[in-house]
Amino acid sequence: MSEEGFSALLTVIVPMVIALIVAEHGLDEKRATERFYSSRIYDELSNESSKLWHYSPKTLFRLYDEETKTGDITYPEEAG
Repeated sequence: MSEEGFSALLTVIVPMVIALIVAEHGLDEKRATERFYSSRIYDELSNESSKLWHYSPKTLFRLYDEETKTGDITYPEEAG
């Protein structure tokens, strides 16, 4: 995927994940954004070669949620 295409994809996926964090954790958008951007899951998502961008925002939220609760991330079977 081109760098431009990947960047465009992230501009769609990331706000959807942040909206789920706001809804599920009762945070304001600014705090949810800060927390997501500082997470390991975002760090991996922002690396195109991780292929995490294939996952739905809901799956990415579940991975983020697991990371925040346990410090671990259990990737779905199809993860590379």
